[in-house]
Amino acid sequence: MMKIANVLIVGSGIAALQLAATLKQDLNVMVLTKNSTTKGNSYMAQGGVAAALGVKDHPNLHFLDTLEAGRNHNDSEAVKELTKEAPGIINGLSQAGCQFDFNKKGDLKLGMEGAHSEKRIVHSGGDATGKGLVEFLVSQLGSHITVQEDVFVYELIMSDDNQCRGVKAKHPDGTNEVYYAEHVVLATGGCGQLYHFTSNSESVTGDGLALAYLAGAELVDMEFIQFHPTLLYVDGQTKGLISEAVRGEGARLVTEDGTFIMEGVHPLKDLAPRHVVSQTIYEYLKMGEPIYLDISTIENFTERFPTVSAICRESGVKLETGRLPVAPGSHFLMGGVKTDRLGRTNIAGLYAIGEVACTGVHGANRLASNSLLEGLVYGRRLGNWLNDQSGLKEKSNYDFEVSVLSKPAEKKSLSLPDKHVLQQTMMDRTGIVRQNGALMMQKSWLESFCLADWLETSLDDYSIEEINDVFMLITAWLVTDAALARSESRGGHYRADYPGEDNANWLKKQIVYKRKTKKGGQREQIKTALTT
Repeated sequence: MMKIANVLIVGSGIAALQLAATLKQDLNVMVLTKNSTTKGNSYMAQGGVAAALGVKDHPNLHFLDTLEAGRNHNDSEAVKELTKEAPGIINGLSQAGCQFDFNKKGDLKLGMEGAHSEKRIVHSGGDATGKGLVEFLVSQLGSHITVQEDVFVYELIMSDDNQCRGVKAKHPDGTNEVYYAEHVVLATGGCGQLYHFTSNSESVTGDGLALAYLAGAELVDMEFIQFHPTLLYVDGQTKGLISEAVRGEGARLVTEDGTFIMEGVHPLKDLAPRHVVSQTIYEYLKMGEPIYLDISTIENFTERFPTVSAICRESGVKLETGRLPVAPGSHFLMGGVKTDRLGRTNIAGLYAIGEVACTGVHGANRLASNSLLEGLVYGRRLGNWLNDQSGLKEKSNYDFEVSVLSKPAEKKSLSLPDKHVLQQTMMDRTGIVRQNGALMMQKSWLESFCLADWLETSLDDYSIEEINDVFMLITAWLVTDAALARSESRGGHYRADYPGEDNANWLKKQIVYKRKTKKGGQREQIKTALTT
């Protein structure tokens, strides 16, 4: 089967929906999503959207906070544009009918979060901002947009002249389908499920990253993984995110005996940048000492944080105790598919927006509530640019590729790691605190699963579960190899054997991954390249 569209969007989070809602009516737009629009990270997002809307605030202050959190690894110009566009994005959404939270005076209610110098976090429904935004954007989708749920994209279709022409996808019953498009946009999110502890939706397994890498796109900054400090932690399992806004409202991290653990660690204490807080909690847990979030000083907690309260109830944690058991877990990938300011990759016809992309705005560590903002800004920006591009190609232009699924390659019997073992070993060896020996061990273990062979294997005849495991293997290897190569600590990348920032050798240096084409269309891994 074959379908054709002007714009094909893979993923259905904030970036994807913002893009789709921006695209003009005379474009044929298809959105393919692995799950449903209500099961992704965007829908679950409790945090808000950062924008300099306060009387004393300014986009330049937001800019400086973003650079500080990103440890100056950011693309400064990209950050400047992001923070400048933020107020207009929020005001535009509000005027269009998106329901944000207002104070008694009728002004947008602005909250405080870690590493921000001003109150600038806009929320919807308290701690249900993602839900509010997703539902609003879905309501804005016109009849020219088709959303197909439960469609698993497993390959980007490349032409002989190295242009992306479409995708191959699988349906739950195992049947394959081909979708052709002039413009293919990856908006698949990050790779949180590579880790045993994560705030991410079950569907976030690094698909878009692996798809892009296999097709020859450039990936950068894969070592920079943000671990959220406070996931609810019950019976050795993380149960869901406890928003940073809880600490913004005065909650403190304490030991069993009530000792404040962030005292003397950082000037911002419990609102220090996420890598600092995560590492501090991690050290206590390693010593067998549980850590709690003391919420006893927050009035009307259930009303203020309905989503967190619901997660606690479902997990058997009683809010009346005033203490929530917490652990850090993987939350956000700062790196990803390298793009320009519009979301264009190094491959013609292929774009990336949202967490799967690396635009340079987050640097080595994302500032709280800049992720939904990035999705909104880049979704709109790419949408406006695509609206100015040419119309749909004639169907005949695709005839030469219609046979793409007619001769499936023979299925190879290659080994794959157990998903749960991969998640645990990534947490242990390529997690919050890293060091050479453990990283070498993890890289070697990942490569033992015929990694080089998987990169050259047709996935047509494999099941969705098997392909998902392949993508996790590839993405885990990229993260681990980059973490091994970067011999310093910066932002979300912490090396116990290189505990400080090494500006002389590493400031503004990016580790780039790209497979180059050999004769006959095959690709090979090139050695890690550094770029500034």
